[in-house]
Amino acid sequence: MTPLLHRLFQDGVLFIDDLMAFTLAILLLFTGKGLAARVEVLRRYGIPEPVVGGLLCAAVVCALYYGTGLRVEFDLSARDMLLLYFFAALGLNSNIRALFSGGRMLLVLVLLASGFMVLQNGLGMAMAAAFGMDPRTGLMVGSVSLTGGVGTTLAWAPHFAGTLGIRGAAELGLAANMFGLIAACVVGGPVASHLIRRHRLAPAANADLEVGTLYSEAPHAKLDYYGVLLAVFWLNLALMLGNGVSTLIGMAGLKLPAFVGCLLAGIGLRAAGDLIAPEGGRMWRFAAMQPGIALISDIGLGMFLTMALMGMQLWELQAMFGFLTLTLALQIALAVVFTVFVVFRLMGRDYEATVVCSAFGGISLGSTATAVANMSAVTREYGAAPKAFLIVPLVCGFFIDLVNALVIGLMAR
Repeated sequence: MTPLLHRLFQDGVLFIDDLMAFTLAILLLFTGKGLAARVEVLRRYGIPEPVVGGLLCAAVVCALYYGTGLRVEFDLSARDMLLLYFFAALGLNSNIRALFSGGRMLLVLVLLASGFMVLQNGLGMAMAAAFGMDPRTGLMVGSVSLTGGVGTTLAWAPHFAGTLGIRGAAELGLAANMFGLIAACVVGGPVASHLIRRHRLAPAANADLEVGTLYSEAPHAKLDYYGVLLAVFWLNLALMLGNGVSTLIGMAGLKLPAFVGCLLAGIGLRAAGDLIAPEGGRMWRFAAMQPGIALISDIGLGMFLTMALMGMQLWELQAMFGFLTLTLALQIALAVVFTVFVVFRLMGRDYEATVVCSAFGGISLGSTATAVANMSAVTREYGAAPKAFLIVPLVCGFFIDLVNALVIGLMAR
């Protein structure tokens, strides 16, 4: 055997080094984009392109394991840094003034989503205990995967697997997330339609429905050398500051992933920059660097998800299939009951509340994209709901990640 083959194949394991793994992840991301554009079922359920490409690789790796006994292991050392860049970018894009523009409805929805996370995790932990598992395993089929989504699942998986000793944490969480995404798409519209018919609701007469803008009419972001370099500078500052924030959080006795510190650091830098230089100083021209931040954020998240998924060992799920199936059925039922009997009532029992209810499936089971897609479908059928479209993206895009990190950190001790 040549030195190269000896280095790649050791004791029935195929090792893929960091450069090869990173290059393969780019190819898989392109493959996922192509499949997501051509396969109807992937478009219908809004399955992200990195998930398609990464799971395709994981399926091939699983087939190799069952067919030949060969294990494939990837060096994914670049993966975690990509996640930090994404959350730092998310923080820098958070406008504090906009976050609080939703008023009472925003506050109520944040409290409802926060309370539901606790219920969701309690159910998951109870089911794990009933199946004789570590109760903390249930968090991976609770708010980690269902409310948090793919990014949160993969961000927490190393903590659950390495620190808590829960085998197959990533595989379990990602399987739950995939089922949750589909369920969120299925239940959102019917729940809203049921509430509208039962309570004979209609949109406000003065609400205008914006069905979208043609791509050719939309303004195009302009990328330039200065803006991208400025974006990299502030993102790196957020990462360095985030490391200090994470250290302080750890000293306070709360164990949270490093991305939480980067998210908080990005929020703080954005708030400080807008306060000190509201008109934009030489080093704080947010409008100029925003396209660069968005580009780096999209690449970072896409590559992170692809690299994390391609390294999954799907055969680890075999022993947990019964637990996963029963727990998800109960989680979906809990989400529907909570939406109809709690969210609808506390959000105001009107048409806007109904549209929020259509989105709550996405908030509690799927993703921001699923929540917005459900709202779009309902409003195109019944009429506009401008307040719902204001508060739901704010809750999904900012508050959910922060509150969820705190809830998971407290319950995973």
